[in-house]
Amino acid sequence: MRRRTFDILVSTAALLLTALLIVAGFLLLWAHNYTQDQVRSQLSEQKIMFPAKDSPAIAKPQFAPMRQFAGQQLTTGPQARVYANYFINNHLKEMAGGQTYAQISSQSQANPGDTKLKATAQTLFQGETLRGLLLSAYAFWHIGSIAGWGSLASFIAAGLLLILALLGLLHSRRVPASAEI
Repeated sequence: MRRRTFDILVSTAALLLTALLIVAGFLLLWAHNYTQDQVRSQLSEQKIMFPAKDSPAIAKPQFAPMRQFAGQQLTTGPQARVYANYFINNHLKEMAGGQTYAQISSQSQANPGDTKLKATAQTLFQGETLRGLLLSAYAFWHIGSIAGWGSLASFIAAGLLLILALLGLLHSRRVPASAEI
């Protein structure tokens, strides 16, 4: 095979791969923006506020991670994770002595006349549900962040591949027509 033909074929393949990486980069960028915008808008509509820094609700040491967002509205995935794991979860543990909804619910079903136990089960159900929803928001936010990094990597790879393809085409013009591989 002639060197010039090989250079042109490889450079053309690199240009096609460059186009594919650019398309992938834009799709990943769209996924990043979409997930982050959706999470931000859905969380903003809930109007959840972090307690103030001096609030007794977060005074104990187990609530320390909450203080970085004190007084702010919950609008991001990382904030949702902190609120779910260090506010809701800690309060649920305190309220039920470390037991989960499933455990308290089983006790409540065994004692149908115990209204306090039934109310505790209901509160745990609501708290654990909200915690799960907030952690799902964090998961989607995190997936969007990964898509953003993937987009950046695709654009960088496309740029490098474009440079290499252009250098290959330039090389094909400088190689003697009779040169073989």
